[in-house]
Amino acid sequence: MKNEIIGIVGATGKTGIRVLHQLEQLGHSIQGLSRGVTGGNNRSFDWTDRSTWRAALEGLHSVYVTYFPDLAVPSAEDDIRAFVDLAKACEIKHIVLLSGRGEEGAQRAEDVVISSGLEWNIVRASWFMQNFSESFMHDGLKAGELVLPVPRATEPFIDVDDIAEVAVAALTRHELRNQLLEITGPELLSFIDCVETIATTIGRDIRFTTLPVETYLEAARNDGLPDDIAWLINELFVNVLDGRNESVTDTVEKVLGRPARRFSSYVKAAASKGIWAEEKFPI
Repeated sequence: MKNEIIGIVGATGKTGIRVLHQLEQLGHSIQGLSRGVTGGNNRSFDWTDRSTWRAALEGLHSVYVTYFPDLAVPSAEDDIRAFVDLAKACEIKHIVLLSGRGEEGAQRAEDVVISSGLEWNIVRASWFMQNFSESFMHDGLKAGELVLPVPRATEPFIDVDDIAEVAVAALTRHELRNQLLEITGPELLSFIDCVETIATTIGRDIRFTTLPVETYLEAARNDGLPDDIAWLINELFVNVLDGRNESVTDTVEKVLGRPARRFSSYVKAAASKGIWAEEKFPI
């Protein structure tokens, strides 16, 4: 089985790079598929340019799929349908799709994969802990003030390393095939809980400021936020964060034999690398 090539769509992204590295360490044959990245074990793949897809998928046995910017966006279902059709034409046997918990658009894309006739897994995840350190919330935290639309609910944030490990299990363990794996962290937290944990751990004062979503998005657009990302932020804060995800699952423990990582452990590890350290400028 280790000679069967596993493709990773989004191999330079948060989960993709981790899935790729874990598969490499386990001795599997892998092929990274990323926008604008070629050479070595990487082929060019761009969700916005379907002419790149066939060459990227040829010769693969299985594929781990992340969709950019998010499966919640309106174009995702059609793109996933076209991707699945091409995967079948390229004789790919197994698709593992990373999906978002509580997102109606994402669930439509999931249905496409489930009904494809291929072997499948859905890894349906809650919000990433790494959004605080590797994404849009990082800069504000580092500067000492995180500004967000008003959150309406708590969230069981999950560590991306746990997501990647579950995805690798789905890709490599036959007994997990054809299952939806809904994964969360072990605790419900508010955004202010998360900010306070980060601030206490690194010994800094960090303000948490909330704005009406319309005000937040207007300012973000003025700073150059693309329309598709603005739509996604509105969808997440207005619809997904409405309380529908205020529960935890034990799927990580069932699949991996250990509990999901707690937010405080993630913060300690990130803080040890200076992720949110205040920049010091020479006088």
